[in-house]
Amino acid sequence: MEKKFYLTTPIYYPSANFHIGHCYTTIIADAIARYKRLCGYDVFYLTGSDEHGQKIQKKAEEAGVTPQKYVDDIVSNAKDLWERLNISYDKFIRTTDSEHVICVQKIFEKLYKQGDIYKDEYKGLYCTPCESFWTESQLVDGKCPDCGRDVSEVSEEAYFFKLSKYQDKLVKFYEDNPNFIKPDSRKNEMINNFIKPGLEDLCVSRTSFDWGVPVTFDDNHVVYVWLDALTNYISALGYLSADDSLFKKYWPCDLHIVGKEIVRFHTIIWPIILMALDLPLPKQVFGHGWLVIDGGKISKSLGNYKDPREYIDTYGVDAVRYFVLREVPFGNDGNFSEEALITRTNGDLANILGNLVNRTIGMANKYFDGVIENRNVKEEVDDKLISEALELRNKVDNYMANNEVSKALEAIIDLFRSSNKYIDETMPWVLAKDASKKDRLATVLYNLIETIRIGSVLLQAFLPDTSAKIFHQINTDLTSFDSITEFGGYVSATKVNEAEVLFKRIEN
Repeated sequence: MEKKFYLTTPIYYPSANFHIGHCYTTIIADAIARYKRLCGYDVFYLTGSDEHGQKIQKKAEEAGVTPQKYVDDIVSNAKDLWERLNISYDKFIRTTDSEHVICVQKIFEKLYKQGDIYKDEYKGLYCTPCESFWTESQLVDGKCPDCGRDVSEVSEEAYFFKLSKYQDKLVKFYEDNPNFIKPDSRKNEMINNFIKPGLEDLCVSRTSFDWGVPVTFDDNHVVYVWLDALTNYISALGYLSADDSLFKKYWPCDLHIVGKEIVRFHTIIWPIILMALDLPLPKQVFGHGWLVIDGGKISKSLGNYKDPREYIDTYGVDAVRYFVLREVPFGNDGNFSEEALITRTNGDLANILGNLVNRTIGMANKYFDGVIENRNVKEEVDDKLISEALELRNKVDNYMANNEVSKALEAIIDLFRSSNKYIDETMPWVLAKDASKKDRLATVLYNLIETIRIGSVLLQAFLPDTSAKIFHQINTDLTSFDSITEFGGYVSATKVNEAEVLFKRIEN
């Protein structure tokens, strides 16, 4: 049976300025998608942009352009950044796409006709930047608990979704599916902070602005952002359209990766919408932490903002990807600094990986004119390296099964570190001085090349450009997941290419 995997990141709220924190979720999801493809899965990776709402309309007015023009420019910028970061998404959905708009309208009508949506008047507190409604008890020091900004009192006619009707069913689902919300701390937060106090019905339309999906049977209303935005995960697959083949193939979603600030929308509102539609629920929602600078948020006003392309241009795309993937234990907050990026690049990528590949290929070209042969003259010191190389696939697979991307990458770098130690232990430069040790020297170099190949096969999920360069330098096309089940896959008597520097050491 074909293995399928549907992975999503939340569609981002368009902003003219992207910082490295915006890239975190997308890079993590890309590594998971690439790894699943490497393992033989048919992967569908969805990302996109959430383009409706009062905030967008106001910003467009301030810029003197239409809301559509405003979001079109930002989406173009986003797609360029994702391309620069080597993001391998399968579809980029926009909530202004006609197929999405039609799907949202059909869902709204369906929920209204079955009595899960009703008209009333909304009076309460609203945060425009977050597009979120709050009760007085949920505020922190009188401000929005998500962004810390002021909220305003609003009163308007609105349609409401019967969130409260499904509370008990949602709790039962949590109990029956203990891995639905990860990490566990996020689940405890949802239960204690939102469900136990009692769910309130959700406002799902607005009349105070018109930049949104129109409600088909009431011209005064547009669909409120969360019912609009969340349904992208099924509208992108053709749900309720003439061609729903992708929906039938990939739904339910295997993994929603979201920032911790929107976990409640994805683990309370979204599951209940699906329950009301009588659709299967996602298998897991993983709420990761934030990438912060010195414990605080990244912003232009604080003077700690840089466009991520500046880091890419200065240090290289794989150095940026590596830092984001390696530095932050997935689920926790992580600290970003340019100094830390330089330290990681110099230490792990230049000193360990780059040095290993450069030394090994250099010795192969020096001692054997680049020809790598396995002459099977083994010693006890070989066994430890070979054993670690063979264990790596299962080790990385176990980490990735739990979305522990940082640990998976650490295990790969550890193998390269052990390979450098193996060079120090076997001392090829000493073996080269003794003609009787030539077969042993050839075996040592073969072991190194094969270990580099095995590590690089797994590394390609995280650092695709670097892995491709390594495969070229060692002259192999054996790059599949299945090619590393045994040690010795590298074809004996292959001639390597010239060594090229993978990562230059950065002088701070």
